[in-house]
Amino acid sequence: MIDTDRMHEWMQESRSCCGSGRTADYIPELAKVPPDLLGICIHPIGSRPAGFGDCGIPFTLQSISKVFTLILALMDRGEEEVFRKVGMEPTGDNFNSMVKLELVEPGKPFNPMINAGAITITSLIAGGTANERFERVLRLIRTLAGDDSIGCNEAVYRSEAATADRNRSLAYFLKHNKVLEGDVESHLDVYFKHCSIEVNCGHVARMAMILANQGRDPESGGQLIPARYVQIAKVFMTTCGMYNASGEFAIKVGIPAKSGVSGGILGVVPGRMGIGVFGPALDEKGNSVAGVHLLEKLSQAWELSIF
Repeated sequence: MIDTDRMHEWMQESRSCCGSGRTADYIPELAKVPPDLLGICIHPIGSRPAGFGDCGIPFTLQSISKVFTLILALMDRGEEEVFRKVGMEPTGDNFNSMVKLELVEPGKPFNPMINAGAITITSLIAGGTANERFERVLRLIRTLAGDDSIGCNEAVYRSEAATADRNRSLAYFLKHNKVLEGDVESHLDVYFKHCSIEVNCGHVARMAMILANQGRDPESGGQLIPARYVQIAKVFMTTCGMYNASGEFAIKVGIPAKSGVSGGILGVVPGRMGIGVFGPALDEKGNSVAGVHLLEKLSQAWELSIF
């Protein structure tokens, strides 16, 4: 049982951190979100989820979607083809950096969690058209989240597409390096749309719970994701999932996690639970200030660290 009084106390402490962060104002639609929101949903394997704070407020997946596009690309193409296009190492650079694409041979992205890697991964998702490929990503998200009404936030999608000069630069550089094949704008369209899929903390917690259960849905008993691909995703979440703060997060919280610049965090406690957090005020690394603070509290109190 979750101690509700303690949770409310921790929520209040963590919410006080919001003032030290700011929303992702380089995407205009994200800048409109009140920075003092904070919500969390905890979904134990085989038990009912518990939500606290602003857990019902919708937000877009942003980079959290990279976990699931990686899984889908692996399911479509297999490990050998995927890792011929992207590496398996942290970068030590910002998530939208181009530096190592130019300086380190063979010029492919270091991992699937940075923008260059996620755009490349998006290009590997099977489908005859951009819309068909996006619909396959959306179908996977809906299945894992248990909600067929989940869709794309059109305003955020348009805002991202209109302000994506850096991502376009990355994509065309990848095309020049012969890493990205096919139509660049088509790949970018799918990328912007899957980043703009709108969810809430409960959705993210259920998605994380499925990962915590090795890809199996405890309700239906179905194996939704091959266990091997869940393992790969959890490794990348641990080493690269929290941008340049992944090492610090591993020490202080110690669970596989993926953040997004909308303020969402997906946390996986293997064999135990999935966690979805939303707090749109970000630190300088692009992670939710209050969300990370709250996860530190929970990890210490509940001994969540996998290390």
